[in-house]
Amino acid sequence: MSAVVQSIDVNPADEPEQTDGFNLIIDALKLNDLNTIYGVPGIPITDFGRMAQAAGIRVLSFRHEQNAGYAASIAGFLTRKPGICLTVSAPGFLNGLTALAHATTNCFPMILISGSSEREIVDLQQGDYEEMDQLAIAKPLCKAAFRVLHAADIGIGLARAIRAAVSGRPGGVYLDLPAKLFGQVMDAEAGRRSLVKVIDAAPAQIPAPDAVKRALAVLRSAKRPLIILGKGAAYAQADDAVRSLIEKSGIPFLPMSMAKGLLPDTHPQCAGAARSTVLKDSDVVMLIGARLNWLLSHGKGKTWGEAAKKFIQIDIEPKEMDSNVEIVAPVVGDIGSCVAALLEGMDGNWTAPPSDWTGAVTRKREENVAKMAPRLMNNNSPMDYHGALGVLRTVIKERPDAILVNEGANTLDLARGIIDMYQPRKRLDVGTWGIMGIGMGYAIAAAIETGKPVLAVEGDSAFGFSGMEVETICRYKLPVCIVVFNNDGIYRGTDVNSAGSDPAPTVFVKGARYDKMIEAFGGVGVNATSPDELKRAVNAAMDSGQPTLINAVLDPAAGSESGRIGNLNPQSKLKKK
Repeated sequence: MSAVVQSIDVNPADEPEQTDGFNLIIDALKLNDLNTIYGVPGIPITDFGRMAQAAGIRVLSFRHEQNAGYAASIAGFLTRKPGICLTVSAPGFLNGLTALAHATTNCFPMILISGSSEREIVDLQQGDYEEMDQLAIAKPLCKAAFRVLHAADIGIGLARAIRAAVSGRPGGVYLDLPAKLFGQVMDAEAGRRSLVKVIDAAPAQIPAPDAVKRALAVLRSAKRPLIILGKGAAYAQADDAVRSLIEKSGIPFLPMSMAKGLLPDTHPQCAGAARSTVLKDSDVVMLIGARLNWLLSHGKGKTWGEAAKKFIQIDIEPKEMDSNVEIVAPVVGDIGSCVAALLEGMDGNWTAPPSDWTGAVTRKREENVAKMAPRLMNNNSPMDYHGALGVLRTVIKERPDAILVNEGANTLDLARGIIDMYQPRKRLDVGTWGIMGIGMGYAIAAAIETGKPVLAVEGDSAFGFSGMEVETICRYKLPVCIVVFNNDGIYRGTDVNSAGSDPAPTVFVKGARYDKMIEAFGGVGVNATSPDELKRAVNAAMDSGQPTLINAVLDPAAGSESGRIGNLNPQSKLKKK
């Protein structure tokens, strides 16, 4: 007896709509207004990049994950939203991890998202493709680290990463996404309900009224007060309040490098050109978004002179207080709220600092500016640092809206003091870690996030860390002008190997033509041998908006060992035999 099978037609429209991990991650990012991804494609995230791009997210594909990570980190600084870096597993993850640690150290909000091997294989160490326990490796180097194993948890996972990145003191967060997660399928409606739109991710933290009163009392007692602005003050985007506090108080201010432009460096109260004097002679110092780390000689030693000092510190992180010296008036809270509270406390009850102090600072500043001026006007060929930077100083003065990216040794240290900034968050550099290699990643993100022209001033050594990204700049047709200060080596190009025929460790190929690199990708290359040639080339590049690389030929003897931080480079006490 044969069985009779009755076929039943199934209407596809009757089946519930499905979604998967790919789409849920994309939807979660878009829901939280995270619409730009910096990364490098590869297993297992190639299709994710394609799908994100098709869904309207801008996906910037780099040549190396570390550079993509630096781009994401500075995007976080510029936007106060987490910059997103997407990498493949293991080696790609490790490449991005340097940038994640950099973001954490510098307090930039960033999320590193990496594909990874499956837990069951990693835990048994069974030798999977690019197998690595990435979560465990990331944890000590970032603010927080999370792993998502189930598609239904993608929304919560990203929400936790966003909050961790931007709340309190911002930093880097790692989000681990195993390969199988991307392909997990679930009901589309349930998936939509699982997504989380993060509300008030970085709530205001109001300072204690007693802390504000204490800080103002200490400041009023000062005979020689000083305000130091750090990049935290720039990140806060409380620009009007900070300016009001400075001008209402009448106190000289010293901007750290990435805080330059919060008030113009040409402001009458700016003590940038009298840095040594104000650090040594001040008696009360108020830090706003600045830390007493190595960049400020840890608040002690010869830099700060012999006179006793009182420190006031405004920071969102309570543990930062007393990290190097006693803080007599800690003010804990977000910078916008703290500065607003100080302004309110000053109303109708404030006396400007003594005129003998402000006058002394002004005279020292003017004396140093006048002393430097002739050095910045030379037209030597080959160039020295001062002649070349004098030209770029004028370019930025005439184009204050442009973004300046800066790295190197002498190239960085001298540019910090020579190139004046006029608007906030227009100077981007290596920050707290003092690392090399941020240049091209920063330049790309600055162009993408702001739409402004970018001038990247690079030492030839620093440029070598990320130089291949000139192809990325050309591919996306970004308005980036790169100036490579080429003195044939690290610090100087004149070191000699006295023991053999190999070049000395700090010496590069003589007469290298970095400008030829960008020409290979359709950009504009220029070889400039004098300040006049450099000025013409930079102005042409900034006017055209075309990707440009200028090889600025410097005297190989120009520069000094380790720039202005040679004291950090131990010197041998033994003579060579």
